Amino acid sequence: PWPSPRTAPRAGDCSCLCCASSSRAPPPSSLRSSSATTTKPTPPSGTGATTVTRTMNFTFATQVSAGEGAGSEDPKPQMSPAGFQDVHVMVFVGFGFLMAFLQRYGFSSLGFTFLLAAFALQWSTLIQGFLHARHGGHICVGVESMINADFCAGAVLISFGAVLGKAGPAQLLLLALLETVLFGVNEFVLLSLLGVKDAGGSMTIHTFGAYFGLVLSRVLYRPQLEKSKHRQGSVYHSDLFAMIGTIFLWVFWPSFNSAPTTLGDGQHRTVLHTYYSLTASTLGTFALSALVGEHGRLDMVHIQNAVLAGGVVVGTAGEMMLTPFGALAAGFLAGSVSTLGYKFFTPILEAKFKVQDTCGVHNLHGMPGVLGALLGVLVAGLATHEAYGEGLDSVFPLIAAGQRTASSQAMHQLFGLLVTLMFASVGGGLGG
Repeated sequence: PWPSPRTAPRAGDCSCLCCASSSRAPPPSSLRSSSATTTKPTPPSGTGATTVTRTMNFTFATQVSAGEGAGSEDPKPQMSPAGFQDVHVMVFVGFGFLMAFLQRYGFSSLGFTFLLAAFALQWSTLIQGFLHARHGGHICVGVESMINADFCAGAVLISFGAVLGKAGPAQLLLLALLETVLFGVNEFVLLSLLGVKDAGGSMTIHTFGAYFGLVLSRVLYRPQLEKSKHRQGSVYHSDLFAMIGTIFLWVFWPSFNSAPTTLGDGQHRTVLHTYYSLTASTLGTFALSALVGEHGRLDMVHIQNAVLAGGVVVGTAGEMMLTPFGALAAGFLAGSVSTLGYKFFTPILEAKFKVQDTCGVHNLHGMPGVLGALLGVLVAGLATHEAYGEGLDSVFPLIAAGQRTASSQAMHQLFGLLVTLMFASVGGGLGG
């Protein structure tokens, strides 16, 4: 069976009601043995399992923690519902208010964010379930599947930011319909087939969402939109709403990066590295904004967006041995690059390449995402048994098992970035 996204495969992972032999939850040993059988189980009555399609014979069932029984020895870590809630708030509140900066598009920004995210959550549950279903043809839903669905919704909203104000709700739903499928396929190829590590989604979420949206914006380019540039600005109260979204995203980003990681040292490192990277990117943003701003003034566009680049850049390497100093350096670099991108590269992107990036997703998600992927290549290439100890198995299971060297893992990380850019570019062109 294929491993599930963002986690290493473990024997006896299936602990869902659909694999139980009765309406009562059996002891953990029964749950583990039922997942190993090759006979397709019949969903019991009274478990809440519902058939999705008769032809494909997929069923839904709510996950039950196999570790809840007395004397359980199942080592599978359970993702925290609190971490899921933090990610959920980021998707609906953080992204929603961050995009409410346009003076005449606030209602649509918030409303369409709500619509797209709600649609993507449902569609992503099906797509990722089909790709990763390994429990006798059943889709097991739980905290892990909900977090992965939120990640997919985040990628869709990043792409939405590139075409903000240029597409109606029907077009946006078609965008989400296509992008969710490609997001799931890209994630499956990277995490399950190539063995790439990308817990915080520098590649699968930020890079994919940004360049999907940028290519889509290029296809949808209309010269007459340049006549309405005065409407693309913000006013005092709209900037305040956008800052609310920024603060929500900034505060909850450590949970976003650490939510899918293995409980223990890897998760602690992810929180720590994201924490320091965000603080460094904030300092870098304020410093560069004052240097490049008119008359030495801070630019609210920089403050609202570039301070978040620190969270993006450690998405891949967060659970690795990046060290606090490395996180500070990466965050400062990402914040500086993002600020300079808003000041200098965005005008070039529109004038030379005909890409109208409304929210500047290339500066907040695109470039920091690529930097984060390259940072992951570097740190993965330096991985050793001495540095990680017993924790190497949770971060780089293939290296720990002797199936791959550190340099080979680094090359797979780099190849994963190229695959992501390919999927994003082709998908954005098809979507446009």
